[in-house]
Amino acid sequence: DVQLVESGGGLVQPGGSLRLSCAASGYTYSSYCMGWFRQAPGKEREGVAGIDRDGTTTYADTAKGRFIISQDNAKNALYLQMNGLKPEDTGMYQCATQGGMWPSCLKASYTYWGQGTQVTVS
Repeated sequence: DVQLVESGGGLVQPGGSLRLSCAASGYTYSSYCMGWFRQAPGKEREGVAGIDRDGTTTYADTAKGRFIISQDNAKNALYLQMNGLKPEDTGMYQCATQGGMWPSCLKASYTYWGQGTQVTVS
């Protein structure tokens, strides 16, 4: 099985930055997609950023130009650099792995999920 643990969340003021990290352990293996998702109270989970095994990235419209997803395959790690944070970015951020390639890494179905790290912009 695979376990994912997120870190780096916290409380920041609007315009601030955070860098989220996701560490994978257990039986990890290569997959086409990894991604970051967020969910605010009372709202459905939404894809924020996805990345495939070759490093090609996909972003939600709300994240484009502000967020950067990256991965370190050797360390089984995934990162999300968030800049210019806005109150509407507030939510529980989860990383996911073992995502299918269809329709995209941003919207693919994922097998493994972390428990999340809270990001509050206020």
